[in-house]
Amino acid sequence: MSPDQLPAARIRVLLVDDQAMVRSGLRLLLEAEDAIEVIGEAGTGAEALELARLRRPDVVLMDVQMPTMDGIEATRRILAERSPGAERPRVLILTTFDLDEYVFEALRAGASGFLLKNAPGDDLVSAVRVVAAGDALLSPAVTRRVIAVFARRRAPLETARAIARLSEREREVLLLAARGRSNGEIAAALVLGEATVKTHLSSIFAKLGLRDRVEAVIFAYESGVVEPGVD
Repeated sequence: MSPDQLPAARIRVLLVDDQAMVRSGLRLLLEAEDAIEVIGEAGTGAEALELARLRRPDVVLMDVQMPTMDGIEATRRILAERSPGAERPRVLILTTFDLDEYVFEALRAGASGFLLKNAPGDDLVSAVRVVAAGDALLSPAVTRRVIAVFARRRAPLETARAIARLSEREREVLLLAARGRSNGEIAAALVLGEATVKTHLSSIFAKLGLRDRVEAVIFAYESGVVEPGVD
């Protein structure tokens, strides 16, 4: 079998929810997909932390409200740990509560996405794929609120200095990423290859001290690189 014929690596998912029936439903939806594998279930934040250490999932589907340790704290702890030779998992927050406090706390904790539990099954599968690929996933309603809040903040002097370290092309990439464009859409808009876009994003993260695309979006609005309502 040639390298081109090798099967794509499966996305390893850890399910975290304090309701067993919810976990069962999520498992059924995800295991219907050939490219996704559920590698464990946890009913508490503490269990999620332990399983994340042992199983090293690519994506963690994380409930917010759980006893003892909630999903926000579990997310923060999981992403704070660095296993030698292993990438940190991406965390997708699942909740029935479409409330600002959860949105902002989840993003600050390092979550790569936020999805309501009443979203269609196809949206869940798509969300897992999006965050596994390294992109951010925010519902339109959540994105509007994030923009409204962070755009009201004034960028400190050190933020302005950080922006000055970006090249003109990197600023263009950051601008489009903050407007919700995928890597493919950014590549098409700037007449670049997707690999080049990824390289620019990695450079942006390094220069600005950012963790991922979610933090880049927040930074872009906080700093004024992107203005609300301007497309």
